[in-house]
Amino acid sequence: VAAIAFIVFLLSNTATVRVSFLSLHGTLPLAVALLIAMVAGIVITLIVGTTRITQLRRQARRARQR
Repeated sequence: VAAIAFIVFLLSNTATVRVSFLSLHGTLPLAVALLIAMVAGIVITLIVGTTRITQLRRQARRARQR
């Protein structure tokens, strides 16, 4: 089901858009630009979440050792 939704998403967002980020400029399909933004958001969330979980585990370990 997810694969079908993904294919429909790609086929319905084929228009080319101009993208500018910092000093990078270019054109690419809208679907690709949205997927890049989604993946970047997932990666940032994973990094921040992992950092916070690690911080809380260290804090809990220190509290147990006292």
